[in-house]
Amino acid sequence: MGLFTRDTQAIFWNNNRNAIQRMLDYDYIIKREKPSVAAIVAPTSSNKFDKFFFGTEEVMIPIYRSTAEAAAAHPNADVLLNFASFRTAYDVTMDALGYDQFKTIMITAEGIPERLARIMNKTARDKGVLIIGPATVGAITPGAFKVANIGGTIDNIVKSKLHRPGSCGLVTRSGGLFNELSNIIALNADGIADGVAIGGDRFVGSVFIDHLLRMEQDPNVKYMLLLGEVGGREEYKVIEAVKSGKIKKPIIAWCIGTIAQHFSSGVQFGHAGASANADEETAIAKNRAMREAGIHVPDSFNDLPHVIKGVYEELKGKGIIKDIEEPEVPNVPEDFAKALKAGKIRKPKNFICTISDDRGEEATYAGYPISSVATPDTGKTIGDVVSLLWFKKVYPRWAVDFIETVIKTVADHGPAVSGAHNAKVTARAGKSVVESLVTGLLTIGPRFGGAIDGAAYYFKYAHDNNMSPKEFVNYMKKQGVPIPGIGHRIKSVRNPDKRVEGLKKFAKDHFPSTPLLEYALEVEKLTTSKKDNLILNVDGTIGILMVDMWRALGYTEEEINEFIESGTLNAFFILGRTIGFIGHILDEKRLGMPMYRHPFDDILYDVQKAEEIK
Repeated sequence: MGLFTRDTQAIFWNNNRNAIQRMLDYDYIIKREKPSVAAIVAPTSSNKFDKFFFGTEEVMIPIYRSTAEAAAAHPNADVLLNFASFRTAYDVTMDALGYDQFKTIMITAEGIPERLARIMNKTARDKGVLIIGPATVGAITPGAFKVANIGGTIDNIVKSKLHRPGSCGLVTRSGGLFNELSNIIALNADGIADGVAIGGDRFVGSVFIDHLLRMEQDPNVKYMLLLGEVGGREEYKVIEAVKSGKIKKPIIAWCIGTIAQHFSSGVQFGHAGASANADEETAIAKNRAMREAGIHVPDSFNDLPHVIKGVYEELKGKGIIKDIEEPEVPNVPEDFAKALKAGKIRKPKNFICTISDDRGEEATYAGYPISSVATPDTGKTIGDVVSLLWFKKVYPRWAVDFIETVIKTVADHGPAVSGAHNAKVTARAGKSVVESLVTGLLTIGPRFGGAIDGAAYYFKYAHDNNMSPKEFVNYMKKQGVPIPGIGHRIKSVRNPDKRVEGLKKFAKDHFPSTPLLEYALEVEKLTTSKKDNLILNVDGTIGILMVDMWRALGYTEEEINEFIESGTLNAFFILGRTIGFIGHILDEKRLGMPMYRHPFDDILYDVQKAEEIK
């Protein structure tokens, strides 16, 4: 039998998404019923699974933190594909050898220390486990199972007839030449039945003779092709097996590196083991010895296709090789990202973003690189960022500074307000900063912070409709609505709010004009004549000055109305008060305050005995 079957499943060590997807694409074109990758081991991942495509559908492959967990959960997976780095590959392999279920372990890492490689290989042989590698692209049983990237792209696999079994058993060191020879065999014969690239390191786990003896026993393999190279003596083991009769099937063989005879000193040809240390290890000597043993050896690599075709035609003429019925090969759907990049498809967008872009070398705010507003040397502030991301404008300095002043003004108003209270109680319940912050933010609305929106709306409405202050007050009374932005629980004419005074002074010193503020102050004269705490409060001042700011910046009345209706003004309160809420949350964490419980004496209990229904 071949090395793998259509039921073979692997555990993939290290989440190499491209290699795994190529395996699943191969599964799809050969119409496997279940994916060849049963599980992924990713020690540093916190994910429980990853998604891959199986044709047009997605499948979830579970992820485990260790080989032990993966092996226990998938006892039928008898192949380990070790994609760990050369620093980790030895430990991963030795760990896997401790589990009886693995029959084959493939190792991609190149450069595992030779002493460790020899220990690893001996341990595997003692346990009867086949090691492919190190420094290999893997192996394939066409029509059944392929390891990771061997064979290249799906197009190359189909052209090389690796999607269904042929007649040749192919063994090489090189992964690249494995692909090339698969193509040559497909062009001159009917493809391969089993193929392995044993790896380029000096000490690999399984050598040529191991696989050729295995293929000798495989009835699907009718002849074999061995591609050796300069260096080492593994080809001589094959020669002895042919001479002794252990291998009876025809073998085609060639050792690359014949050009080495033209160099005056030893040269390593790519792989760690590709260097002749004696005359017998040269490619010319090994090719001559194999030819003398009755192996089909061409005169040069260029003659290899002719030899393959000759052996194939001879075996077919004897009836040993039968015609192969070509299976239907489904098309592998093209990845969306690749198709989109190639301009092959178009897709409507689900979201639209007009304020920022993170696709280039540097993300931008409204077309400006973040570095142009974020670093200290730019002189930019949070106000500049708000003007870009909220309004897509570069505001003048006075407007930016006003935004900054507003944010600082509304940042906090003590622990007793509903938002701060909620945030503190939640923090004392042991919740995170995010959870505690959200409970505070959820209280912001018509009764807490909402006066900013309301003040801007009603004062602007009155001003736009040329109402006198007295007409405005009477209008609001008829509406049954308290004037938003008017009134304070503590502050009054005799005890003014310093925050309001500061905002009014800033506007007087920096705003081009403040018509709505002047109108509001006339309204304040009427309201305070009735009660001295019916002053223009901080929420009202902010809302009114925001309208004056936007008018001075050239916005139309329709645009300003849209800002008000969309909640933009309340957003300033949310942004500023977030700073204060976080401060209270961190204060609770820092003080290590216990769970909050409200005192009994602050609750009016009015609990009546429930009526009994008979």
